[in-house]
Amino acid sequence: MKLEKLVGDRFKERPSDCVIDSHALMIRGGYIKNVANGIFSLYPPLYRVTRKIEQIIREEMDAIGGQEVLFPVVMPASLWEESGRYQGVGEELVRFNDRNKSPMVLGMTHEEAAVHLVREYGQSYTRYPFMIYQIQTKFRDEARPRGGLIRVREFTMKDAYSFHTSREDLEEYYYKCYEAYKRIFYRVGLPEVVVVASDPGMMGGNISHEFMLLTPIGEDSIAVCSHCDYRANTEVAECIVENDDEGADEKPDLVYTPGMKTIDEVCAFLNHPVEHSCKTVVYQKKAGGEYVLLFLRGDLEVNETKLRKHLGEDVYPAVITGDCGLAAGFIGPFNLKGDFTVLFDRSLKDARNLVWGANIADYHYKGMQVERDIGHVEYHDFARIKDGGICPQCGKPAISIFRGIEVGNIFQLGTKYTRSMGMQYLDKNGERQYPLMGCYGIGVGRLAAAVCEARHDDFGPIWPISIAPWQVHTCCVRADSAESREYADRLYRELQEKNIEVIYDDRSVNAGVMFADADLLGVPIRVIVSPRNIRESCCEIVTRDKAISMKVKMGEAVSAIQDLIARLTAR
Repeated sequence: MKLEKLVGDRFKERPSDCVIDSHALMIRGGYIKNVANGIFSLYPPLYRVTRKIEQIIREEMDAIGGQEVLFPVVMPASLWEESGRYQGVGEELVRFNDRNKSPMVLGMTHEEAAVHLVREYGQSYTRYPFMIYQIQTKFRDEARPRGGLIRVREFTMKDAYSFHTSREDLEEYYYKCYEAYKRIFYRVGLPEVVVVASDPGMMGGNISHEFMLLTPIGEDSIAVCSHCDYRANTEVAECIVENDDEGADEKPDLVYTPGMKTIDEVCAFLNHPVEHSCKTVVYQKKAGGEYVLLFLRGDLEVNETKLRKHLGEDVYPAVITGDCGLAAGFIGPFNLKGDFTVLFDRSLKDARNLVWGANIADYHYKGMQVERDIGHVEYHDFARIKDGGICPQCGKPAISIFRGIEVGNIFQLGTKYTRSMGMQYLDKNGERQYPLMGCYGIGVGRLAAAVCEARHDDFGPIWPISIAPWQVHTCCVRADSAESREYADRLYRELQEKNIEVIYDDRSVNAGVMFADADLLGVPIRVIVSPRNIRESCCEIVTRDKAISMKVKMGEAVSAIQDLIARLTAR
């Protein structure tokens, strides 16, 4: 490939609307072009990167018995009605009617299509276990696309679905896929990806893990223990607190707190520790608008994922009206009147001398206790784990919160889809059973962007050789020099004959422009041919990360490049 013929432009200036480095570099380097919000076209360099990522994924999926299939992008709504997700999934799912007025959906995930494909095939236990996978374009009408390919609406994804006749078999295969994912991320150049426990969300099931690249620009928050190997998404991480028992029990005391509507304001006004307060967070149920009052310790935040899971339905921050019976900013669990769903976080268990709202405008109570003043209540874990918190695994106060990009996920779905969609098999005793499913996903474009985010400098990406758009970038400096051009042309032909992927820059531009474009393309090996090198009967070979720089004799260049490719590949 000659650079002068490469479709796409490269430029120096950072786009003003690109906050994330990988997004800016992919725009500057001629990798992607925005089509609509969260929708991109790929130029040749990135398409070559994603094809290599896909091939690595295919090899690892095939190695654990996967069989590649292809599901449709458009599906009848009836499939999603069978599973119960047609109404259960929100606006992310694109619904439309075709010309015959038949309800249809755009695939954002393909559990229903997978069950539909194999439910006749899988009617006998002798057919199990098996796994099918696809690499397919999907569409999710994401509310807030961001970061280029980090969060998009249209995306390419590998999703795999395994089917089993026992929990033991599902778990065994789940961990085969777990290990295959670790190999995939290693091979694409992200060995630092960590595995965290996660929430299955709309996918369903009980056990799930996410594969995370820890980075400050990540969208997810990850709880990591510095004392043990505990890692979990903060959406599911258990929040453990200890309430101290210092000081004598106080008596309830109604105090005037004029205009103090937040727990921080109240505690500052009363000179009271926020850890000894109870705050109220009010939601409404999405389906019917009923109010949900959640009480938790004042220094903690609500984990809405836990709340939704407990309620079994979606919620949104409440709009407190004058006729709902709540004194906004002064709500508390004592003398509460009204028909509300009332929940208590376990951070309040055994807590004493609390400050909380009095349900009277401009008043709070001091010296309160849930058990003494409210009576018996059920406690549940609704709080978000915080930095410096107690580790759920080792019990040490050693939790740190990091940001991360999710580059893959795996789920044990159980019978959620096979049961709802009527997929059954006859076991060896002739009895009908529902097979268990596992689900395993990797976003290809997001993974490419994550590699770029982790492997770049100020000048461009530093692509690992396993997924680089080309292996070698040959720069003919001073292409108007007959000797330089003759040798560079010959070297280009010889590298192609050796099946080495090479992009060749023989444009009549100055060296600064040539090297700036080479940096933006991020090819791991750069060969520099120049009149000065020719006079020394050599060429210069450097790696994009600057770790290797050497001059080799002109006649030895091809073998030196082959050796360097082998060294980089073996890393």
